[in-house]
Amino acid sequence: MMKNTVYVIKKLMLLSVILMSVNLTSVKAQGLNFGNGNSDVPIEVYADNGIEWQQETLTFLAKGNARAIRGEVNVFGDELRAFYRELSVGGTEIWRLDVNGNVKIVTPGETAYGDHGVYDVDNAILVLTGKRVRLLTPTDEVIADQQIEYWERKQMAVARGNAQVLSDDKNLRAEVIVAYFQENNFGKSVVHRVEAFDNVNIKTSKEEATSDRGVYNVKSGIATLTGSVKITQDQNKLEGCKAEFNMNSGVSRMFSCENSAGGQVGGSFKINSKTKKKN
Repeated sequence: MMKNTVYVIKKLMLLSVILMSVNLTSVKAQGLNFGNGNSDVPIEVYADNGIEWQQETLTFLAKGNARAIRGEVNVFGDELRAFYRELSVGGTEIWRLDVNGNVKIVTPGETAYGDHGVYDVDNAILVLTGKRVRLLTPTDEVIADQQIEYWERKQMAVARGNAQVLSDDKNLRAEVIVAYFQENNFGKSVVHRVEAFDNVNIKTSKEEATSDRGVYNVKSGIATLTGSVKITQDQNKLEGCKAEFNMNSGVSRMFSCENSAGGQVGGSFKINSKTKKKN
């Protein structure tokens, strides 16, 4: 779960690379260079209501069904605003990009939606906010009511506010979900750990588990749940302070509370039986 999810978020960071390394074709004739200019692929910017170069505030503003394209990355919004600064050695560089209204970021196979997007170049942080922020891949969907942020230097993605991760028949929900990723042997980013905080709920096709906190190991498929843990299957129920919930096999192990009087594991089980009537 979530292997492709954070990979999507990282691909969306291509937007920052675009803005830091190329010229805007719409203003290229005016000689403004965004970043070091090493890339030969320019940004193409389109807007129904025109593009403004606001030299006093060091910004570019594209209004009305705005669209920025570089290679296979497309950024859509009602308004695109790029903030730049002049360098002491000459030239300029982008330090922030804002996208407002009906934000949509598209890469091959993945799409992100939000009401507002901000990329902080100095701190390498991308934040998408809105009433319902979404990241979609062919296999996974991440949903949050507040925001989804990506911390590039920490190799971490955070979904806040009734966050959900949907994958096949699995649904992981919590108030905050944090995913950590690393490069595999093929140089691709993969999620190796997921942490969930507050009102954690995990559902599969057969079981449901709730807890205060959860840590999911992607390689093993095991979610370690702590704090008021409850696991239910049909009418069977287990309760304790800690559990290992295998999301692949469906096997669950419940543990008693440590250093707590009377901290035994409890459970109730529904047994179906047939009663024969005697004549």
